[in-house]
Amino acid sequence: MTLALSGTAAAREHSSTPDPERDRQAILAMQGEFLVRFAFDETVLLAPGYERAPEQRSGADEVVIVVEDSPGKIVLQHILLDEKSGHVTKHWRQDWTYEAPRRWEFTADQTWRMRDIPVDRTKGAWTQCVYEVSDAPRYCGTGRWNHRYGVATWTSDRTWRPLPRREYTKRSDYNALNVENRHTIVPGGWTHEQDNTKVVRRADGSTGSTIAREFGFNDYRKHTEVDFQPAYDYWNATRDYWAKVRARWDAALARPEGLRLKTKIDGMAMIIPLFTQAGGIQEGEDVGDADIDAVFAEWVAPAGPEAAPAE
Repeated sequence: MTLALSGTAAAREHSSTPDPERDRQAILAMQGEFLVRFAFDETVLLAPGYERAPEQRSGADEVVIVVEDSPGKIVLQHILLDEKSGHVTKHWRQDWTYEAPRRWEFTADQTWRMRDIPVDRTKGAWTQCVYEVSDAPRYCGTGRWNHRYGVATWTSDRTWRPLPRREYTKRSDYNALNVENRHTIVPGGWTHEQDNTKVVRRADGSTGSTIAREFGFNDYRKHTEVDFQPAYDYWNATRDYWAKVRARWDAALARPEGLRLKTKIDGMAMIIPLFTQAGGIQEGEDVGDADIDAVFAEWVAPAGPEAAPAE
């Protein structure tokens, strides 16, 4: 038997009126324990003589934990677990802000600056900002959730992001991605689609040349076959430490001139000491504010004047 939506329900399904609480429930549906599959395929080749790179496939067991849940903001922390060894790795983080007036943007190599979001773009929309394993910034995107036909999908505007970890250890022929992201809540999990264009970007932020387009598909499927207790134990022991780290990143990003990382693109100069400090806390060691400040003082600097656009 087919059930038809009532006139009111059908109108609600197709309405473009913002529904922030319904949006919030979609975002919160991304929490939980997942088997994740990552797939990336270069599709359209844009540079003369360029040869398509091999497809990339990988997977992981990952838990997504709610760090903050308020009417206008939700913070989700991803944590990887290697089931065989029990090794835990703090992974990426996603922050969601409703009708955010500003967001930071990747404007040049190792450089992020705060930008105002036009009112017509942020009204009724959620801005998602994604952070590195060290909580360093990666990229933001702004878009509205669509709940038509009972399916919740969020699509971002196109924004810039640095090379992903899967690429910067292997590639030197491009230095930025221009990306549109789409998150969809599906039965038994959620998906993250990426429409990526690989770009050689000039120092002033303008596009020099494009290499290829790439489609990314990350599939998060809930499962109960893995004991994620080591991941929860790690987070419970270190969450206060990582809150302090996040606060320092927030302060650096809020500077009018933005921030510049002095590390190499892999960011390991900051990842290693921060992860070491967090591991020490888990083992009962005392890590003070001065220890965190010392890492930031060495590797995070004001961005300085912005380069003038090329003629």
